[in-house]
Amino acid sequence: MDVTGSAVRSFEPAERERSLSPPPSRDDERELVERAKYEPPAFGELYDRYFLQIYKFVYSRVHDQAIAEDVTSDVFLKALRGIGRYQDTGRPFSAWLYQIAVNAVADRFRAARPTEDLDAQHDISVGGPGLEEMAAQRDRMGRIWAQVETLPRQQQIALVLKFQEDMKIEDIALAMGKTAGAVKLLIHRGVSRLRLNLAHGELEEVQA
Repeated sequence: MDVTGSAVRSFEPAERERSLSPPPSRDDERELVERAKYEPPAFGELYDRYFLQIYKFVYSRVHDQAIAEDVTSDVFLKALRGIGRYQDTGRPFSAWLYQIAVNAVADRFRAARPTEDLDAQHDISVGGPGLEEMAAQRDRMGRIWAQVETLPRQQQIALVLKFQEDMKIEDIALAMGKTAGAVKLLIHRGVSRLRLNLAHGELEEVQA
């Protein structure tokens, strides 16, 4: 039986956007993952459940829709091929997917060697404030994420997973293949450098 082929066909609908499913309980997730090791349709359910979450993370790193779609597809193909070896360690299944995604993005950067500046524009959810305040918030968020892109790659990934994906330190550690202490240090150094860079930029604006 060609489990890989049939599973790939089961989760290949050409939908550009998918709505996030309600978070499953750990027991439900564990059961679904175990079924996905033997039942292609079950892996399709995992794909539907986590596609948008992983796609958004990948897009935040590559800033190109076509590349993000390609890398995300590669992530789930690798997950499909490796799910038989997956072992539940008490962390969410998504942490394992993020680990694959982090490596896939790194592989893409190594292969592409991009020279162009990354787009620093990110959508943010705001509600209530007036147009001027919204514009100011968007401008500041744009500056912050632009500065994030100047940090060392490992600090970038740690900050994105923590503040954009809202992941726990332990899950980030699993995704990045590091200890929780190392992740905390990456985040601390990244935030410290961001503060310095932003303060320096604001000072230059005042002096200009």
